[in-house]
Amino acid sequence: MPPSVRLAMPAGARRDPRHRLAATLLVVLVLLAGCVAPKNQASAPAAGVGTPSAEPTGDLARFYGQQLEWTTCAEGECATAQVPLDYADPAGPSITLAVARLRATGGEPLGSLLLNPGGPGASAIDFLAQAATMVSDDVRLQYDLVAFDPRGVQRSNPVKCVDGPALDALIATDPDYSTDAGIQSVMDAYGELGAACLENTGDSLGYVDTVSTARDLDVLRAALGDPTLSYLGFSYGTALGATYATLFPEKVGRLVLDGALPPTLTSAEASEGQAVGFENALRAFIADCQGGSGCPLTGSVDSGLAQVRSFLDRARDNPLPTGTDRELTSSLAFYGIALPLYSQSYWPYLSQALTAALEQDDGSLLLQLADQYSDREPDGTYSANSIVAFDAINCLDSREPADIPTMRAEAAQIEAAAPTVGSFFAYGATLCAQWPVPAAESLDSYAAEGAAPILVVGTTNDPATPYQWAEQLAELLSSGVLLTYEGEGHTAYGSSNECIADAVDAYLLAGTVPAEGTRC
Repeated sequence: MPPSVRLAMPAGARRDPRHRLAATLLVVLVLLAGCVAPKNQASAPAAGVGTPSAEPTGDLARFYGQQLEWTTCAEGECATAQVPLDYADPAGPSITLAVARLRATGGEPLGSLLLNPGGPGASAIDFLAQAATMVSDDVRLQYDLVAFDPRGVQRSNPVKCVDGPALDALIATDPDYSTDAGIQSVMDAYGELGAACLENTGDSLGYVDTVSTARDLDVLRAALGDPTLSYLGFSYGTALGATYATLFPEKVGRLVLDGALPPTLTSAEASEGQAVGFENALRAFIADCQGGSGCPLTGSVDSGLAQVRSFLDRARDNPLPTGTDRELTSSLAFYGIALPLYSQSYWPYLSQALTAALEQDDGSLLLQLADQYSDREPDGTYSANSIVAFDAINCLDSREPADIPTMRAEAAQIEAAAPTVGSFFAYGATLCAQWPVPAAESLDSYAAEGAAPILVVGTTNDPATPYQWAEQLAELLSSGVLLTYEGEGHTAYGSSNECIADAVDAYLLAGTVPAEGTRC
């Protein structure tokens, strides 16, 4: 599988990788200094209170008026919700969404804070316990944290495609884009994956798009008894939040969109932006690594980048042994390098994995990191369906012609912008070229005119969702307000500093948005 198709870290990658890595890996704690934000200005409306506008009538009324029946479960409290399979035909078949929540710990209730960790394809229910440690105690005090697995994901009518060995083979493949026949073979491979998804998932494969999921969000808001939506979305979750705001601007309460993915990006724009993001993150890692002792990448930063590129090329021709029956291909090596770049606290893992690979010809640690990225367990099973759900959702949301000359030109541009890793972000259009269900509806505008202030958070050296995308999304939304974290890593709230935490908390708890230009 070409890594170019992965736009955001799955929820599993947010977990501390220590539970899967060898005990020899170093554990570090990075403490980032706080900062002082400028004086706050405009406010968002009160969360969970107010006079609700009219809810839909007719065939949608039964969904909006449903009562969720909560039972105790491992995640806290669990329930299921019914939503239309096709919102254009709400009288037709329905599907079931899995929902979980952690009740507010006390204080004056502010209603529900719905969560999405990204992907697309990541399970919010799996993310719920971690989310409870990321938000502040004051947020936990006043909000019910509510997670739902989006349609097609994990517990909610999941996309099902192929077994573990078949997925292993697809992920490990090093595609050959040097010839038209090689490109066609990639399109054929994804065509076969799509056919398997349709066979094993059924007609619902055609209804896992982001617009439908945003409509599901509104049904859940109503079923939870909230007149407006309060929402915390990371990475792809920002595109979902922006879509919701566009569809239901009058229902926007307090929306935090962290690690922005503008829904208007083309595939080529997304690929180039992310390639540059990972190139910059890798450069920052190498500079940090070379500033310490025992770094496997020698000389200057540029020399270190060249060594990484040379290693990836060698792995394509001669995959590394891993002590298992699986070899470390170039694609797997890239995934293993990419995952620790999501967080500066993971960099020591990358240093040790590269040391093993470059100095001992041992690909085992990079393979473990790659498996962590893909939610693959040591026994060969996949703990989540995030990989195939990602493909299914993206192929519904965006379908661009797989024109080979155009893809070649775009690939050259991407590789020029990111010489070390750019090749892994090219030819993304091959993924959906033969997808067996048509693309879903798209929205003409994402301005969300009339929505209350929406907080967009961007990190200046975010590898997966470059800072420029946060600027774009804040500008795209008519009421977008940009909050900037000057630092490394993917997303900021709950993983950066007190300045960001205080600014987001002030918005969630009091509706106070940061002053324009606030940087932490």
